[in-house]
Amino acid sequence: MAKRNASVIKEICVACGACENVCPREAVTVWKGCYTKINLEKCIGCGICANICPANAVIMQKKEAAL
Repeated sequence: MAKRNASVIKEICVACGACENVCPREAVTVWKGCYTKINLEKCIGCGICANICPANAVIMQKKEAAL
């Protein structure tokens, strides 16, 4: 189980699709070229999307422990 997940800062995301193209689990979707969504069920926390993002809009966050 991933210890972290990707998150998109919507205010600076340019919806270029770079993160969607490199995600090995197809967890990233760019909707109509204007909105990027991360499927946390599929995200494995690898950070490839955050590393490739030209706008630095994808960040990795620690996954909160379930109670």
